[in-house]
Amino acid sequence: MTMALADRVTAGLLFVLGVALLVGGYTMDRLEIRQIHPASIPGLLPMILGILLALCAGLLFRSSFRLDAHNGAPVLSDGSWLRLGITGAVCTIYALGLVGWLSYFWATAIFASAFALIFSFPVNGDRRAQAGSVLAALLLGATVAFGSSLLFRELFLVRLP
Repeated sequence: MTMALADRVTAGLLFVLGVALLVGGYTMDRLEIRQIHPASIPGLLPMILGILLALCAGLLFRSSFRLDAHNGAPVLSDGSWLRLGITGAVCTIYALGLVGWLSYFWATAIFASAFALIFSFPVNGDRRAQAGSVLAALLLGATVAFGSSLLFRELFLVRLP
């Protein structure tokens, strides 16, 4: 499989997911029976995210043809399957293990820091580069946790565990 083909397959899956989000958000109950303003429908955010995801999928699909012209090198043979497995494992641990066991802030901080460290830690680098990588991952984790907590709490009015 080439990178261009992998991008096309991914774009197709993301487009289907985006359309499903759009349709699911549109078919959600409107809550008008409770005198709630029509603009505050619960499905509004999934509809917006579905549209944006489908748009990004279209852009990825279009750019895959440009990638195909530049580079037909195979992908998924240079450790990408291992990276995919690690990504799946880390995301599963976050979703099924950390969230709910820890507060959202700490679960997200640990997840984002661990993810950044796993994929950007300079194993063969000097101590200074490794220390910088650890500090950057910890800062990223704290920033992502704080920002997403604030976003959910203040903008979406969601109480997080």
